[in-house]
Amino acid sequence: MKKYLLLLPVLFCLVLQGCLKDKIIKTYSILVPVYKSKTEVYANIKSNIPRDIASPGKLFIIGNYIFLNEIDKGVHVIDNSNPANPMVKTFIDIPGNLDIAVKGNTLYADLYGDLVVVDIANPLDAKFVKYIPHVFPERVYANGFISDSSRIIVDWIKKDTTVRVNNGGIYYDMLLISSLSQTGGPRGPGSSGIGTGPVGIAGSMARFSIVNEYLYTVNSSTLRSFNIADTRNPVSTSTRQVGWNIETIYPFSNKLFIGSMNGMFIFDISNPAAPVAQGQFTHFRSCDPVVADNNYAYVTLRGGTACGGFTNQLDVVNISNLQSPSLAKTYPLTNPHGLAKDNNLLFICDGIDGLKMYDATDPLNILLKKTVTGIETYDVIAWNNNLLVVAKDGLYQYDYSNPATLVQKSKLAVKK
Repeated sequence: MKKYLLLLPVLFCLVLQGCLKDKIIKTYSILVPVYKSKTEVYANIKSNIPRDIASPGKLFIIGNYIFLNEIDKGVHVIDNSNPANPMVKTFIDIPGNLDIAVKGNTLYADLYGDLVVVDIANPLDAKFVKYIPHVFPERVYANGFISDSSRIIVDWIKKDTTVRVNNGGIYYDMLLISSLSQTGGPRGPGSSGIGTGPVGIAGSMARFSIVNEYLYTVNSSTLRSFNIADTRNPVSTSTRQVGWNIETIYPFSNKLFIGSMNGMFIFDISNPAAPVAQGQFTHFRSCDPVVADNNYAYVTLRGGTACGGFTNQLDVVNISNLQSPSLAKTYPLTNPHGLAKDNNLLFICDGIDGLKMYDATDPLNILLKKTVTGIETYDVIAWNNNLLVVAKDGLYQYDYSNPATLVQKSKLAVKK
């Protein structure tokens, strides 16, 4: 069958006479990896000169500092002593970074498949401490591209490649596209200062969570626990298979709420070294960040892209019986991402539909109070009447002390 398919373009050209002599110019954009040795990369995991925010991802706050991920590049360190005028002070270069968490004087971050430990006793003079290999083994590159084990990819250079091919050379074109795609890009979001022990706050899209003396991380299928009593030396205490397509982790009380594309998992951490599965809520396939309070979990479901499905909604889940969570109410949304809850206020990043603030006094009758349009939102943290929102065009801060409105305090804009 393949033989005849390959002959079809040739037969067609013979009918048109002379087309075999024609040439077609094709241009392809390819991404070529830029490498550095591991020694160079580790030496550069420190406070470097500030850089422009270009692709903001996840965030973490502790004391007067915001740590904002620059997707696959590292971490912006932002002095937020005055939320009306936040100042980007320095940048910690961590290639392949997506997630961050802080306890006391120590920052934890992923570097592709490894977990790195960074001393931030002085956040403006960060220092690399160590790395733990293969904590996130699922971090791969698109189209089967394999990284050099002795080096680390620190950037990608886009190049346009022009080739001349015979008209009708369908089979040749496909081979060329396949070959060039092998270099595709990565696949793959208080106190007066930082003390020796405080734990900060992460957004709902986080894959890292710190509860007391333990760091919990999730990858696509696994929950791992690390004892960080000695913050500079995490010690792995357990590895649990959770399921597939795991996305987020959120701590509340002595529980971990883990979001996946297929449902929400609840783990008990009464024994923090070895979490125990306690309950599960299943939903249609979709992306699934989650936050919780004493009686309910709030789950945003988002369809499309890698998430699959077409569901875009908020599920309110009754967790009074942790062994058997049940759906209490569903609210339609447009393209929900991260969310946060502070007392009776619920904040949802509804993607291209902006930021939405709800009165959730009655979870079965949530009322929309305010919508901020014109921004494409990703994740949010609500703390002490100050709302931090990561959007496609920057980091916003709002005052929500008046539950009837939101007042913008500042914006750190993405530089284009």
